[in-house]
Amino acid sequence: MAQEHPTCPLCRRPIPPDAKQSLHHLIPKLKGGKGGPVALLHQICHNEIHATLSEADLARSYNTPDALRAHPRLKKFVDWVANDRPTFIQRHPALGPEHASSGRASQHSFDGRGMLWRG
Repeated sequence: MAQEHPTCPLCRRPIPPDAKQSLHHLIPKLKGGKGGPVALLHQICHNEIHATLSEADLARSYNTPDALRAHPRLKKFVDWVANDRPTFIQRHPALGPEHASSGRASQHSFDGRGMLWRG
């Protein structure tokens, strides 16, 4: 039986093992979310969330995948990235390799929606 890849809760594309990925705290750690629910996302999706919303906005109004997808800029991003391969990453010419993360989330078990609930 083939193992199913987790699904990114933002763009709803699969997250294969070779895709750059990271954990997103649904409530930012600085706003009381340490040890709270996290979501496994594509790195590009995680970057877009933090480029779009402040920590305060994330904690107050955008602390669920549904709320994130409803934000106008993130909805536009999801529509744009939806047709790309799951391993797609956007390269930024101003950033060198020293700015790249490993792109790997630590090894955890996630449900099929890329969600891990702690606490």
